[in-house]
Amino acid sequence: MAEASLKRLLPDNYLQNGESAQKKIRSNNGSPVPAPAANAANKPDVSKIMVDARARAAAVAARLKAGTDRMTSASQVSSPGIASSASSSKLEQIKARVAATMAKTSGTSEQRTSSPLPPTARGGLGTQLHPALMDNSAQEFRPSKSKQAVQPKADQTSKLGKAKKQLDLFLPDPTSTRTQPFFDASLGSHTATLKARNRRDLAFNAKGKYIQQGAALRRQRALEEMKMRIAATSKKALEKGDPSEKNFIILLPPQIEWWDENIVKAKDYGSVSDGGSGFDMDTPDSIITRYVQHPVLLEPPSASQMPAPRPMFLTPKEQAKLRRQKRMENLKEHQTKVRLGLLPPDPPKVKLKNMMRVLGEDAVKDPTAVEAKVNREIAERAQKHNQMNEDRKLTKEEKHEKLEQKKAQDAAKGVYLAVYKIDSLANGRHLFKIGKNAEQMSGTGLCLSSPSFSLVLFESGEHSVKAYKKLMLNRIDWTENSIPAVREGNQKARAAWLESLDAEGNLKDLSSNKITLLFEGQQKDRAFRKWGSKSVETDKEAMDVLARAKMENFWTQAKSIP
Repeated sequence: MAEASLKRLLPDNYLQNGESAQKKIRSNNGSPVPAPAANAANKPDVSKIMVDARARAAAVAARLKAGTDRMTSASQVSSPGIASSASSSKLEQIKARVAATMAKTSGTSEQRTSSPLPPTARGGLGTQLHPALMDNSAQEFRPSKSKQAVQPKADQTSKLGKAKKQLDLFLPDPTSTRTQPFFDASLGSHTATLKARNRRDLAFNAKGKYIQQGAALRRQRALEEMKMRIAATSKKALEKGDPSEKNFIILLPPQIEWWDENIVKAKDYGSVSDGGSGFDMDTPDSIITRYVQHPVLLEPPSASQMPAPRPMFLTPKEQAKLRRQKRMENLKEHQTKVRLGLLPPDPPKVKLKNMMRVLGEDAVKDPTAVEAKVNREIAERAQKHNQMNEDRKLTKEEKHEKLEQKKAQDAAKGVYLAVYKIDSLANGRHLFKIGKNAEQMSGTGLCLSSPSFSLVLFESGEHSVKAYKKLMLNRIDWTENSIPAVREGNQKARAAWLESLDAEGNLKDLSSNKITLLFEGQQKDRAFRKWGSKSVETDKEAMDVLARAKMENFWTQAKSIP
C-alpha cells in the first residue's frame, strides 16, 4: 500500500475520453507519436481533409496573387518604361509556382492520411523541423487527443481575428531573379546563383615572414631617403656652383696614350694592325727591339749567411747498429781479398784462455814458452792499437788551424754585436778576463771606461757572441774585489777609478756593482778592426771615440739606464 500511495493518480476523465491505459509511444525528436487508430470509427474523413486542403490552396493562391499585384504596381511606379510582356511572363511564372504548390499540398495530404508520422524537412540527413517551423498543413493533420476533426487554419485565423503569414520554404529560381527589375548586375553573377560557399583551408604563415617583409620595407625606405638626400645635395651643389663638380666629369680617352707616343708612327691607333705594322721599332734609338733581354741572376744577400744543413742525430742503438754494419762490410771485403791472394792471411789471435785450444800439442809440450809467446803477441797488439790512436790525433798547429777555421766559418754566417754596461771595473781581474776572452774568440770591439761607468762592445760570429754572453752574465762575479798582484817591471799607470784600492788603501766596496745587456743583434759588417780598451774622463771624449765606429748612440742609451 505504501508503494501504491507514492504513484501519481490518473485523472477521472482519462478513460472517458476514449484513451487506453497503455503508455504513449515517444518519438526520437522529443514529440509524442500519435497513438495508432484502434478501430475504423477513429479514422479521419479523407473527403473532408481534401476539401480543407483545396480551400487552403485557394487562400494561398489569393494571397500570392495579391502580392504579385502589389509587386507589379510597385514596379510600374518605380519603372513605368517596362514592357507588358515582362508582366505577363512574371504572372505565368507565379501561376506555375502556385500549381506546383497545390500539387505538393495534395500529395502531402494523401501521404499523411496513410502515414501518421510528422512531415520532415526538405533538407538533407532526414532532419525533422521544429513544430514551430512546420507548415500549417502539417500542424492541421496532426490528430488531437480528443480525436476530433481538425478545423481548417483559415477558420482558426478568422476566429482569432489575426492572419499569420505562412513560411515559404521554396528557393527562388535564379533565372527569374535575373529578370526582376531590382536585380543589380554590377554585384556579379554569384549573388544570384545562390551557390554554396566554397570551403577554404587554413593557410598558416611561416615564422618570420612579416618580420622579413617589414625589414625589406625599412631598407627600401632608407634607400629612398638616401637617394633623396643625395639628389638634394647634388641639386644644392649645382645651384651654388661647387667647383668640385668638375671631378665628376668623365673626359674622353685620348687618341693615343703618352707611353705609346714614341712607338706608334701615327698620332692615333688607327695605323696599328694585327700584323705588327704601324710601330716605329726599326730605328737604332728605339727602346723596343726584337731581342729578348735575359737579366743576370743574382744571389740573394742572405744566401752566404744561410747555416749549413745539420746532420741527422742518431740514438745510441742506431749508432751501434751503423758501426756494426760498417765493420761487417770491411771484414767481408778483407776476407775476399785474402781468398783471392791479394793479402796474406791474418795470424791467429791467441789469448791465454784459448791458447790450449789453438796451439794444441805445442802448448802441451812446452807450456812456458807458449805462454811467453802469447804474452808478446798481446803486447804487440796493444802497442799497435795505441800507435793508431796517436796517429789519428791532431798536432797543436792542426788544432789551432781547425779552431781558426771554425771561427771563420762562424763569422762568415753573419756578424753579431753585443753591448754591455758595467758600473765599475775597479777589479783588474775583471778587465783581464774581458780582454783575454775577446781575443781568444777572435772578436773585435772596444772596452771604454769612464768615472761613471764602463761600456763593452763585442762583435764576432753567432757562436762566439753566445759564449761571450755566458761569460759576462753568468761566469764572472762582478761583486768580487781583490788586492792587485805586485809585479816588477814596467807597469802602466792606471786611472783612479780603475784601482781596486781607495785613497786610504782599503778595498773598494763592489757589492752594488752590476752588468746590463744593452743590445744584441746582427749587423752588416764589423765596425772595429781589432779588440782594444780605452779610458776617458768625460762624456765628450767617449762620444768622439765611438763616433769613429758610428756607435755613439750606445753611450747615450747607457747613460739613460740607471
